Amino acid sequence: MTILMVAALAGTSSCSAADRRPECRETTVMHAGDQNSSGRSLCVVAHRGGAALGEENTLTCISRAMDAGASWIEIDVHLSSDGEIVVCHDPTVDRTTDGTGYISSMEYSRIRGLNVTGARGEATGEHLPTLDEVLGLIEGRASLLLEIKHSKHSLPGIEKACIDCIRRHGAQDRVTIQSFDDDVLEAVHGMAPEIRLEKLLFTASPWLDFDRLPYVRSYNVLYLTVTSRFVRRAHEHGKEVKVWTLDKFKKRIVCMVDGVITNDPRIFM
Repeated sequence: MTILMVAALAGTSSCSAADRRPECRETTVMHAGDQNSSGRSLCVVAHRGGAALGEENTLTCISRAMDAGASWIEIDVHLSSDGEIVVCHDPTVDRTTDGTGYISSMEYSRIRGLNVTGARGEATGEHLPTLDEVLGLIEGRASLLLEIKHSKHSLPGIEKACIDCIRRHGAQDRVTIQSFDDDVLEAVHGMAPEIRLEKLLFTASPWLDFDRLPYVRSYNVLYLTVTSRFVRRAHEHGKEVKVWTLDKFKKRIVCMVDGVITNDPRIFM
């Protein structure tokens, strides 16, 4: 399927059927006679900052994704032992840097001194950034899909720390928070009801109760599990559906969902 045109909408469209916020910019992807089931544009999100374009979740990677036209950036965060919000997918620094250890047990000064490594273990000169740095980098260029991680290694207070950082940047209307964990979403909603929330799922269950979390705007599911029935039910309840992590153009999926989370946004541009 040949992609005929891509245009970045300049602030008048929305990723939500219910919430027409001007800051929620999309990418319009037009194929030969195709559109998604909702008739809306496809929201394209650069996963882990656009991991196909550089070392995941780094400032360089995020910059390249924006240069490629991505208007949405997805990142993951953990809290360091001294309360800094560190952008990293894993709870440890082992896989992505030349160091070892859990982020929750390390001060950020130590984390900052680590070198992000490439695919062959080579030093890249990159560091694990903070949420503060990412918000400063993308301001005016992209919106942020922020995943708050929650595990047995997570430190309490990460939700408030993220909210405080977002508010310092005046970015409440440019940041969406997503999580697999219902407690995280409930905590954020209780402290900052103005921030848009999305729920991550491994499976697009046909029995999901879409009314159980009324403040959730989108259900973001593993692309291998999404079905037309799930999408139809979500839309009937006023919810969106995004899929992760889609790194090939699959017409059946693209034409029925509201958004794709992808390591390589260029595929949809």
